[in-house]
Amino acid sequence: MDPFGNYKTVISARATDKEILKKAQDGGIVSAAYIHGLESKLLDGVIVANTEDGFNAAPKIATTPEEVLNAAGTKYTVSPNISVLKDAVREYALEKVGIVGTPCQVQAIRKLMKYPMGFRHTDSKIALVMGIFCMENFSYEGMKAIVEEYAGIRMNDVLKTDIGKGKFWVYSKYGDVQSVKLKDTHMYEQKSCHICTDYTAELADISTGSVGSPDGWSTVFVRTAKGEAYLNNMVEAGVLEVKNMDDVKPGLDILEKLALQKKEKNQKEIEYRKELGLPVPY
Repeated sequence: MDPFGNYKTVISARATDKEILKKAQDGGIVSAAYIHGLESKLLDGVIVANTEDGFNAAPKIATTPEEVLNAAGTKYTVSPNISVLKDAVREYALEKVGIVGTPCQVQAIRKLMKYPMGFRHTDSKIALVMGIFCMENFSYEGMKAIVEEYAGIRMNDVLKTDIGKGKFWVYSKYGDVQSVKLKDTHMYEQKSCHICTDYTAELADISTGSVGSPDGWSTVFVRTAKGEAYLNNMVEAGVLEVKNMDDVKPGLDILEKLALQKKEKNQKEIEYRKELGLPVPY
């Protein structure tokens, strides 16, 4: 079983801009890519997951570096980014759109690009598809229960959330850090996550996540010719610091373990649902 899907190269990287690193989740790859795209005219607008009241995520069309920076950081709750894609093209008149999403959203983007029913004249405006590693996601109400009932922090006080070392971490604006064991969060996961077998956003141009790289860095898969050209442009412009994956710890082994774990576990769930006559994604 192939753990990562097709890719041209995989590296460990981080943004060189200190302002991005202050706000970013790990290496700030998506923010750096978007800001570089806007400043170099490779993109004229991007779709981000913006934090609304109480750390609730909502899609936003960003056309300035400041808007991208304000939306930096992973939100472990659903943000329907594709829902504003038509607005980006038709209302904002964007010609080169960057969009980021979880693996399931990236699959949907590729489907609409292949068969643009309802998305005519929109699909050709997508200039860069970025994907983020994802094991599972939560509804806002589910995440709120984890944060407030288990971690004991009010949603309005959350600065950042993270998943690592078998725990869901919550950082408050006042310096408090609490963790919740992942086994206590499973009941709040979206049920649809349990029939997704893609961990590393295999259909993106560039996909990224923290697993496999040191703290403050991100693992980056370059998957397409478009993604390769874009990343090379970023490196040449000096907006990314890059290391060979063979030179960093913990390396690809842990990433492979998690990717295969998701594929094997969720494939079993797919087969189980088939036996029950329930709908499955493929």
